[in-house]
Amino acid sequence: MSKAFTREGDGDEDEQEVPAAVRLPPGSKNYVTRHGYDALRDELEQLVKRERPKLVETVAWAAANGDRSENGDYIYGKKRLREIDRRIRFLIKRVENAEVVDPQMQAGNDQIFFGATVTIDDLAGGAEQTWQIVGVDEADAANGRISWISPLARALLKAREGDVVRFMSPAGVREIEVIEVRYE
Repeated sequence: MSKAFTREGDGDEDEQEVPAAVRLPPGSKNYVTRHGYDALRDELEQLVKRERPKLVETVAWAAANGDRSENGDYIYGKKRLREIDRRIRFLIKRVENAEVVDPQMQAGNDQIFFGATVTIDDLAGGAEQTWQIVGVDEADAANGRISWISPLARALLKAREGDVVRFMSPAGVREIEVIEVRYE
């Protein structure tokens, strides 16, 4: 049978290919800040309106050149097109299921919820750290943004300034004190 008539799948494999760090717990909502939502939409728009049409044009040109079995432009283009289509399907699902939360709506709240920027002190002698609790798609530990499903964020949720929280980290049990909670 020709490869042209084989089925690639119904898209369920897309969620399995997602790294565990950005996989949502079953049945949970995709909480995201406005900034994170806009970034997802911008990436989706970039892929759909710019990258994909340009690549389709390149693949069509390469296909018109003749023998496709040894045509590097065609083979690479088709592979890249599948990658882009997979990413587009993933982004569409994430955007459709997004629950946009504005951290500034929590202003004045001393309890930790999604979107909070929290300053903590590691009671084992570590220095103070500041983390913002954000959606899984916008987490970036290098810039102080952790996912709401991370062990640290889950331990901090619903805590208040002055609370001491114990949680299991990859390095073992840790105790931290909440120094400050703010919503920006």
